[in-house]
Amino acid sequence: MLKQVQTQKLHHTILPQQIELLNLFHLNTLQLEQRIQDELNENPVLEENSSQDDFLTDKFSKDTVQDFQNWEEYGYDDIPDYKTEYKNYLPTDKIPEKPLAETLDFREELKKQCRYLNVAEDTYFLLDFLIDSLNENGFLEQDMEELASEISFSRKSWIEPAELEKNLAYIRELEPMGTGCRTVQEYMLLQLKKMNIKQPDVRIAIQLLEEHFQDLRGCNLEKLKRHLGLDDDEIKIVLSLLSHLKTRPFSHVATDTQVTPSILPDFIVLDNGDNLDVALYRQRSSNLHISQSWTEMVQNASQNSTMEKSAKQYLRSKLSSAQWFINAIQQRESNMLKIMKTIVELQYEYFKYGDILLLQPMKLKDIADRVKVDISTVSRLTCNKYAETSFGTILLKDLFTEGIVNKEGNNISNKVIQSIIEELIQAEDKKEPYTDRQLVSILATRGYSIARRTVAKYRELLDIPVAQIRGLWD
Repeated sequence: MLKQVQTQKLHHTILPQQIELLNLFHLNTLQLEQRIQDELNENPVLEENSSQDDFLTDKFSKDTVQDFQNWEEYGYDDIPDYKTEYKNYLPTDKIPEKPLAETLDFREELKKQCRYLNVAEDTYFLLDFLIDSLNENGFLEQDMEELASEISFSRKSWIEPAELEKNLAYIRELEPMGTGCRTVQEYMLLQLKKMNIKQPDVRIAIQLLEEHFQDLRGCNLEKLKRHLGLDDDEIKIVLSLLSHLKTRPFSHVATDTQVTPSILPDFIVLDNGDNLDVALYRQRSSNLHISQSWTEMVQNASQNSTMEKSAKQYLRSKLSSAQWFINAIQQRESNMLKIMKTIVELQYEYFKYGDILLLQPMKLKDIADRVKVDISTVSRLTCNKYAETSFGTILLKDLFTEGIVNKEGNNISNKVIQSIIEELIQAEDKKEPYTDRQLVSILATRGYSIARRTVAKYRELLDIPVAQIRGLWD
């Protein structure tokens, strides 16, 4: 029996060009340079102007051969004879540079280790993707569902979260062990389970982390002793064992022998007295243009009836692709400037004086509403982007913070609270460190009324252990 049913469905389709535009928004300065070079190599219609600075440098270079030089120019110059006769001076353009020590990123080292795993060839892409998703401490903070969607979006083929979870197990067995763990609790448990679990202190430490981790975070020692049946000396032995465990796979402690990785900023914020000027570190759209010869070739091809249809289609597609790419770069730079100027406007005092205590609460939605763009656009154009200021280079994502209302009713950024907590802990008596409750009381005297769990949350974001463990380290 045949039936006719009338239905109404709503489909949201994203065009390939929109996807490519979003990918361009996400790139930083170095990645954009590589993307532009790839496009220049692949598309002959797209051309790049030579830099004006390079032209002036070549024009006034000392090595440039002069067409004519008479005796007056040569005989009455002011160059001392010893410089021309003995060459015992060091030219300014040939001053030797101090060699920089080459440092290898831990992600590259992990990728090299992956090549020795007995896995399928197409699995390396997933392993590399997971390694690139690790934070600077070696933890994987993102949810598997989000990672699966992101890699499926880039590869245009669906990847299940379970497949990523399977490959994550390979990474955790690499050196150093535990790379790719989600939390500090998971990483510490992994270290304990590699020890001799027959020892009482190791066994109790595993039980403590698995069943009473929240009580440990809250420093409820009396409750821990009661549940585990331990006395003061025994709980101190267990805490001492935990204090000697690593809290992160990779620890980036600045030393004299380490070289700070160079960061190429995306924006420059200049202080010109009463105003703060914002500019892009390098504007690329002005140097890109369409080849005139190829434009004429496309026009002639459309009028040539003898040329093959496939050849005409090829020429038109290359011209259209080049035009779209230039417009996309222009749109990217225009939105970046609008967003950065809005951020500087909202955080004027912070950019003026460089004091983190002047940082105001700010959300992505605040910028999106002012610039009249989508929140995802603001997120992509500020992700992994840096701004060079008079007080240093800052990461834009660090400027987006939640707010806390103080006793005066003013909205204070949580970055300010974190800075105060870090300052208090650095100045504390190491033999009697502040507990979270004591920190709450000190902050209350300064006008910041926040809960103990909020202090514990901010302390963990700063990678500062609890007071009992800080006391044991001393």
